[in-house]
Amino acid sequence: MQKLQELAKLIRYFILLSTTEAGSGHPTSSLSAVELMTVLFFDGILRYDLKNPENPANDRVIFSKGHASPLFYSLFAAADAVSVDELKTLRKFGSKLEGHPTMEFPYTQVPTGSLGQGLSVGLGMALNAKYLEKIPATVYVLLGDSEIAEGSVWEALEIAKYYKLNNLVGILDVNRLGQSRETLDGHDVKTIAKKIASFGWEVITVNGHSIPQIQKAFAQAKKSKDASVKDAPVMIVAKTFKGRGVSLLEDKDNWHGKPLNKEQFESAVKELGNINQKLRGTILKPKPIKSKQQKTKTVPMQNYKEGEMVATRKAYGTALARIVSMKPEAVVLDAETSNSTFSAKGRDVDPNRFFEMFIAEQNMVGVAVGLSRVGKIPFISTFAAFFSRAFDQIRMSQYSNSNVKFIGSHSGVSIGEDGASQMGLEDIAMFRTIFGSVVLYPSDGVSTEKVIEEATQHVGNVYIRTTRMDTPVLYKNSDTFPIGGSKTLKSSTKDVVTVIGAGVTLHEALKAYEALKQEGIEIRVIDLYSIKPLDVKTLKKAAKETKALLTIEDHFVQGGIGEAVKSALSEESTPVFSLAVEKMPRSGKPQELLDYEQISSGAIVKKVKEIKNRK
Repeated sequence: MQKLQELAKLIRYFILLSTTEAGSGHPTSSLSAVELMTVLFFDGILRYDLKNPENPANDRVIFSKGHASPLFYSLFAAADAVSVDELKTLRKFGSKLEGHPTMEFPYTQVPTGSLGQGLSVGLGMALNAKYLEKIPATVYVLLGDSEIAEGSVWEALEIAKYYKLNNLVGILDVNRLGQSRETLDGHDVKTIAKKIASFGWEVITVNGHSIPQIQKAFAQAKKSKDASVKDAPVMIVAKTFKGRGVSLLEDKDNWHGKPLNKEQFESAVKELGNINQKLRGTILKPKPIKSKQQKTKTVPMQNYKEGEMVATRKAYGTALARIVSMKPEAVVLDAETSNSTFSAKGRDVDPNRFFEMFIAEQNMVGVAVGLSRVGKIPFISTFAAFFSRAFDQIRMSQYSNSNVKFIGSHSGVSIGEDGASQMGLEDIAMFRTIFGSVVLYPSDGVSTEKVIEEATQHVGNVYIRTTRMDTPVLYKNSDTFPIGGSKTLKSSTKDVVTVIGAGVTLHEALKAYEALKQEGIEIRVIDLYSIKPLDVKTLKKAAKETKALLTIEDHFVQGGIGEAVKSALSEESTPVFSLAVEKMPRSGKPQELLDYEQISSGAIVKKVKEIKNRK
């Protein structure tokens, strides 16, 4: 008990030291959770191998309240894994100790900072431990009371209970004060506890500064897990005070994100009393587990016949079933649309590697990031339009070095009668903005299967856009579709214009080719299946050999294929024209809508003639 109290005092000192040296940071949000995390780390609860952060047997600790990073780093300093000198580099350029935890710091499970996401990531890791790896690891997630206003937290709460994740422990730091005012429920921990309990969690309320109460709470959480009686996740709801231990700061408003100056720091250190700066705590190592042999096998691709009508969304399901059969690390998530996205085919191969996320896309993306961080390859699918709801989670995934395969079906106006609310028309733009992402848009069964293979082999986030309507098979099973490539389907020395399509518009471009050929006008047709990265070499060749380039896309103009091509050819003199969705979409037959938006073969023919006749 005395050592824990002394460690808590040391950690408070480290928090104040690092933030004062930085001249910025969040000391008050860190100080409130000191006792909670000191007990977790140094009272024999956490099992973590400091010398091997990637040890699969490790328990996981996620700071969903990422602004409490000074506490996060100070805990590892108290464990003798970070030096005091390094603590003093907090928030400085080049330091691993960034303003919010990132992957630069070796003990970070997932970057946080955008609130309300850590519990979803922890859920993914807990699913992996309980159902996939079947290991005794526990996942601990520190949350702040401000962030539980986020809907994604409650999405995670209900799914965690649905999957009976008794290896998931939330630690809710109820310190009452948010950034600009008191939080929704303030210090009413009873109301907060009732809300969480109503989602089926076992809730333990404690004084978050009482070490004995915290010890008892963690012991109860462990007992619940070991007994497997309730089969429920546990939330420790702790009443705390922001800025605890420093009278200038404690429970005082308007101190969020503000450090002490040098004079205030000296005063606060005196208030803390005698600090044993040589004291260090011990984190226990996990018991070794036997590593599983991951066996892979080869499954032949379905034999597609040229001209056969196959929706690319269905071809995705067929490809996914094959990937699940071949790759033990492949995991499938779906937002209760599996009969439309055809991810159900992956479930049919191995139900144990399929997790239903229901209509909760934000949580689904967070869970996928968690699975990715523990070595799985998650394939997650929903209608392309609905990924926009989870864009913040997608945005944060880029900082996790995640390896998630996003599949958006029902893209564009070509979905038809369902109408504008169901049409993914912003998705290409959205995923193109993600650092290091790959964006692929296959047009037939063969190219879909092949890009799914490529996505599986690629390490990093990949977005694959699929189409609702059936389209004819264009390619041979032996054709290849490397990331960053394209396919030139029609070409001659007499080509006037290069027409660039992808997905459904490629088929419209081929119809236009036949119509124009009848009139003696030759065009080049390129399948730009890889939208990011682009096949710039082929595009530049076309720019040199034809009068103009014309992109056709079932997507809004902003951020789509046309803008991608124009950017890539910005130094070329050859003009680039675009046909895209520029009218408010509405319900109708797919072909009617393609005609209405002027992205069908008739519009292509008209535009090519217009370009041909330009002086």
